[in-house]
Amino acid sequence: MLKKNRFLIIPFIICISACNWFKSPPEIGKVLSEHFKNKIYKDFDTVAYDSVFVKTLDSLADGFVNPKTIKAFYAKHNREPKLITKFYTNGELDSLNTYLENSKVHGFNPKIFKVEEIKSLLEELSANKFKKVDESYPIIAKLEVLSANAYLNYNNYLKFGVVNPRNIFSRYYIKVKRPDSAGMIRLLDSENILDTLRAVQPKSEQYKALQAAYLTANSESERRILLLNMERFRWKMPETGTNYIQVNIPDFKLTWFDKQDTVISMKVCVGGKRENGYDEKLKAYAKSGNLDDKPKNHETPLLFSKINSIQANPVWNIPVSIAQSEIYWMARKDRYYLSNSNINVYYKDKLIGEPDTINWNRYSRDKLPFKFKQGSGGGNALGKFKFIFDNSSSIYLHDTNNKNGFGLTNRAISHGCVRVEKPLEFAEKLVGDSYTYDKLRAEVDLPPVDSTHVKWYKKRMAAKADTTKSFQLKPAWFGPKKQVPIIITYITAWAQNDKIEYRPDVYEMDEKLWVAMKKFR
Repeated sequence: MLKKNRFLIIPFIICISACNWFKSPPEIGKVLSEHFKNKIYKDFDTVAYDSVFVKTLDSLADGFVNPKTIKAFYAKHNREPKLITKFYTNGELDSLNTYLENSKVHGFNPKIFKVEEIKSLLEELSANKFKKVDESYPIIAKLEVLSANAYLNYNNYLKFGVVNPRNIFSRYYIKVKRPDSAGMIRLLDSENILDTLRAVQPKSEQYKALQAAYLTANSESERRILLLNMERFRWKMPETGTNYIQVNIPDFKLTWFDKQDTVISMKVCVGGKRENGYDEKLKAYAKSGNLDDKPKNHETPLLFSKINSIQANPVWNIPVSIAQSEIYWMARKDRYYLSNSNINVYYKDKLIGEPDTINWNRYSRDKLPFKFKQGSGGGNALGKFKFIFDNSSSIYLHDTNNKNGFGLTNRAISHGCVRVEKPLEFAEKLVGDSYTYDKLRAEVDLPPVDSTHVKWYKKRMAAKADTTKSFQLKPAWFGPKKQVPIIITYITAWAQNDKIEYRPDVYEMDEKLWVAMKKFR
């Protein structure tokens, strides 16, 4: 009989062991009994508490941001009240609640952390008025669960931001780091909540400057802009290092930073704002399929990459969208437009010798069988230089023939790529040595800076002037001395020279972010 029953006894022993039955009383009972000098906690019943905890967690989890992670943590620890056991008697749960109450200094509404409920539960537990130990179970379970959720959320919001920009902006291609379950489990396993809360406070000088301005601003509109940009500085961006290039779209400016110093700064023109009513028009286009219904969206995407090459005398591979919306119509209107604009036409990747003879009436613009390339030269839309970095949007920096654009206040006028005001100076900084720089200058018919390099320049100019030979201008490639990180970003308020600079919300991205942050503010 004993042999038959031993297989039933072993699982039973394992089960009651997992429920901490062999702890008499369990750790939470010992901690609270000693703290309150109250013997009722020595009767702490793990099985009875466990049942209350499971019901409490299930009833609250639907309102949590990371319910699966929290459930996994407590399943791993046999649903023990780990936070209360470690952090109630030493006052760290009170410190947590203080940080949550003060979260308004970061622009948060403390209500999102259930501050009042946690405070009430702490007071109820501290009152020590339970007649029986089982009366404390619902209080302990709820305080444990709400504290764990608030602790995770507070840390995640400060470390990573409250929203994922990639979820709300269609052209946000920067891979921002987001919270993961392993990191959150480690947070809940912390040995010192207070140290963690101190460590998670943003260290960025930009963030602290915006925060100080936010706390003193009287205008609601100003507080709104500051809050939105505090959120942007909370996003966990890729590491740029101390030497990097930033294009800030609302500022219409490129700045090359080396630590705190500015290597070079210049105006830029960026992509034009999408059409008004873009979303509704896009739906109409999706139904009709008619290109006439397709709304325009030339907004420059936000991205992170590294500049890996410079092209002098670039060729412009004209995008299909521009071919359909502009080149097609110009060619129909003026039969010599293509040749006069140095635009080559290709059919099945073969060059068409006489593009002026094409009968455009035979082709609809939505089914153009041609590719268009504008050759190197003075009339090229990209100007004399193109600065290339890997990205999925075919975006690059480039020179331009239309210098008038840099005199505009609103410089959101391009088809999406970024036009730079001082391409030659920018190229000089990138190549980093006089030898390469003079080679690059010679390609665009500029005399060398170093007099020992005059020979190259004269040789090139002689070849170009030789009427017995056909001189063909071709792109020339140059590598930067070192690949330089570039981030195209969107910041409408930042600290500079001990004051806050503000810029217009040119793409209305502030508005979208404000809506996404509604439940947190």
